[in-house]
Amino acid sequence: MADKLTIKQEKFAQGLFAGLSQREAYKGAYNTERMKDSTIDEEASKLANSPKLTTRIAELTNELKERNMVTVEKVLAEYAKIGFSDIKDFLEYGTKEVYIGLDKDGKPVQDHIQVVDTKPSSDVDGTLVSEVSISKDGTFKFKLHDKMAALEKMGKHLGMFVEKSEVEIKSLPQIVIKRGGSGG
Repeated sequence: MADKLTIKQEKFAQGLFAGLSQREAYKGAYNTERMKDSTIDEEASKLANSPKLTTRIAELTNELKERNMVTVEKVLAEYAKIGFSDIKDFLEYGTKEVYIGLDKDGKPVQDHIQVVDTKPSSDVDGTLVSEVSISKDGTFKFKLHDKMAALEKMGKHLGMFVEKSEVEIKSLPQIVIKRGGSGG
């Protein structure tokens, strides 16, 4: 804050920020025992509209947003994480050669199997996972949040998609107005 507020001005700003009326915030910050309500209102209005106070209220508002409030940027960042997530961030897959046994001549027989390995949970962004389960037969399953829905919502926010609709216009019959001949 470039211009420091006095203790009383800060108390007034905090009162306004807490939702008090200008009069109540002023009374809470200053000694107003010998002041008329009209004088309090006038002084409170001057102070509330001073650049130092409006700057401080804006600072308090921004601090609150950063601490507690959901912002458009935060929501879009979450959608972007979901929309641009990659399955390879969660697992590795491929083909692996495995030993099956020996053939009739005693030579080793190899085969190929499909392998899916999940990455350790400590290496995965859990906010992108909507469901994790293990079935009765021991099959591990996980589901990510809906990637297409996230992309669609981001696209709509950015105005990428335009709703099109058809309109049918029926032509109206023409009306012809005839004017009389030369009037004299």
